[in-house]
Amino acid sequence: MSLHLITQRIRDAEAKAGRLAGSVQLIAVSKVQPNARVREVLAAGHLVFGENYVQEAQGKWPDFRAEFPSVSVHMIGPLQTNKAKVAVELFDAIHTLDRPSLADKLAKLAQARGACPELFVQVNTGAEPQKAGVLPDDLDGFIATARAMDLPLSGLMCIPPEDQDATPHFAMLAEMAARNGLKGLSMGMSGDFVAAIAAGATHVRVGSAIFGARSYA
Repeated sequence: MSLHLITQRIRDAEAKAGRLAGSVQLIAVSKVQPNARVREVLAAGHLVFGENYVQEAQGKWPDFRAEFPSVSVHMIGPLQTNKAKVAVELFDAIHTLDRPSLADKLAKLAQARGACPELFVQVNTGAEPQKAGVLPDDLDGFIATARAMDLPLSGLMCIPPEDQDATPHFAMLAEMAARNGLKGLSMGMSGDFVAAIAAGATHVRVGSAIFGARSYA
């Protein structure tokens, strides 16, 4: 598939769901992609990208930003507390706020810098023991604590279990966001973003469908 086709599918899904055209932001997931492929997508006019690894993003985006100053880079992978300082300087949004220690670190950095990326709380909607994220039962308290730290929460993020229908997880995330007065819903990837948009997604994360298969060699 291509950027153009993915963008068209998003517009079609918005229309089918009765949503405004352009209400869903496509995050092109560029992790482990060669710079040449990333450049092609940038040259096509797309300016919002997602990365999973701080170190990889450090080696890629400063140069691209110099050439494409309007680019917005989102952290969508697990964030180690000891890499938070680099992350807040590098990323425009962090979608993986998932624990109190990271919230505390980000709050201290925000106070010191006078600025903070947009933040999405990652929710472990399937309560999977191997997956990061705040458990649904703990979410309201976590959000209250983060807000008390003056953290700029924009929304929630989830990655549904691979072996389950994603739709109930998207609906759960939307309900939790509404309950807490949060408008951002980062949910939906290459295989399920149409269902996510129907459930209210504001940000969808698509990689292989835009760039092709990744090479981890």
